[in-house]
Amino acid sequence: MYDKNALMELFRERALKFGDFTLVSGKKATYYLDGKQITLHSRGLQLVSEGLLELLDTDEIDAVGGMSIGADPIVAGVLSAAAAKGKDLNGFLVRKESKGHGTNKFVEGPVEPGMKVAIVEDVVTTGGSSLLAIERAEEFGCEVKQVLTIIDRMEGGAANFKSKGYNMQSLLTIEDFGITPPA
Repeated sequence: MYDKNALMELFRERALKFGDFTLVSGKKATYYLDGKQITLHSRGLQLVSEGLLELLDTDEIDAVGGMSIGADPIVAGVLSAAAAKGKDLNGFLVRKESKGHGTNKFVEGPVEPGMKVAIVEDVVTTGGSSLLAIERAEEFGCEVKQVLTIIDRMEGGAANFKSKGYNMQSLLTIEDFGITPPA
């Protein structure tokens, strides 16, 4: 069972840093949440996977995936958590660039056109990486039904998803750490 307080504590211990940072989105920030310090840690991945599986509509979703490299451990963890509960679920990874040989696919894994999928992400600021993953999954022929993240930085990502017709759900927000989102 998902333990929100334990996940928050692990983020405080391992992944929340203060200083001057430039995010993937290009935005400047006074704090940084390094999701990989959580998703590449045994207990962290367990907590994340259990939490995301609780948010996942497993009756409707055939597969879970996201932009490689950030989503790789999350996808594997959610698949493992689903298997432990007897739920059948597939995973897929979305490449930033095609590999330049073979089939040149952007979407890798046991998914097929027509499948209903969820996109997962570690930390969402503007949602750019996940929006690209959504675009590639839909070009492949999948139907994106859910967008799930570990942490919402509350800097426009949810609104960007909503403007494209997707609702994002998160396990945590920056407010859980006492950080006020920008106005």
